[in-house]
Amino acid sequence: MTTAVSLAAVLAHCGGSPAGAVEWLVRAIASAPSAPEPYAALAELRRDRRAELESALQGDSTLSAVLGQGYFFFLDGAMDDAAMTLGSVTGARPDVAWGAAPWFGDARFLSGVSAEALAEACLRVLDPGHDLDSEEMRQRFAPWFHALDVVSERSPVPDSLAAMSRLPRACGHHELAFALCDRADAVGPSMWTEVARANTWRARGDLGRTAAAFERALTLDPANWSLHLDLADVRAEQGDFAAAVALVDGGLRHEPHEVTLRAAGAAYRTRLSGSPEDLRTLISLAPELPNPGYRDVLIAYACEGAGLPGGLVREARSLCGS
Repeated sequence: MTTAVSLAAVLAHCGGSPAGAVEWLVRAIASAPSAPEPYAALAELRRDRRAELESALQGDSTLSAVLGQGYFFFLDGAMDDAAMTLGSVTGARPDVAWGAAPWFGDARFLSGVSAEALAEACLRVLDPGHDLDSEEMRQRFAPWFHALDVVSERSPVPDSLAAMSRLPRACGHHELAFALCDRADAVGPSMWTEVARANTWRARGDLGRTAAAFERALTLDPANWSLHLDLADVRAEQGDFAAAVALVDGGLRHEPHEVTLRAAGAAYRTRLSGSPEDLRTLISLAPELPNPGYRDVLIAYACEGAGLPGGLVREARSLCGS
């Protein structure tokens, strides 16, 4: 780390390359995210050569530039921008404990960042879809969990807390995910809180409590077709295809042209009654489904319907994995 900081100083003051200096300092941060020295060097670089540095970093989307800009947001007191920027960096490289940065746990940051911005930062971490459910990741994200705890207690905005809960859930820290939902409940009922709670119970494998939470969400937003489908899918997992069909039909009353609802309805009716016509409907809709994994699940359910023609079942199964 000392070598990287020294090289950055040479680049900044002798080599005339502020952006190159930032790159070396970010390497130092990546090797020891909690060390204060690279951040002190960044602050000094910005103080001494601010105009050149801002010009060099403008429009630069490399990880080193974005991380540097995030710290500069903190120095400027723009805590929301700092949080969201760190979320983007962490989403790109979750293998580095960027949240261990001294400024991320600083009282000025934790008292200044909004719940909405921290929630957005969590979503940016999750956007690339990395697998975060491991003990190593839970340790790496401990500073994030601390920030979520502090900010959610200071500013319990229900919908933001529901969004925040997605990060600890993805990391397998279900206790914190539930705690954020409970904290949101203390402010007032929210459909998003119940959806977050349902998805956390689902991650825990408790379908009964998953269904109960989705039912509460549906009570709060009865015209939401997606909630009808979410609950229908849970009922299908429980083997209650009659309930699944009824729930899909309820969603179709609100959004009759939604292809995912129509496909789910065809699949669940096929499983329930062994209807070849419903399986043909599913086959015709399958290419339009945006989620191939969900398409394959629906086809698997449908093909278990009793008495279906073998050729039709083979045709349906041939669509899986494509």
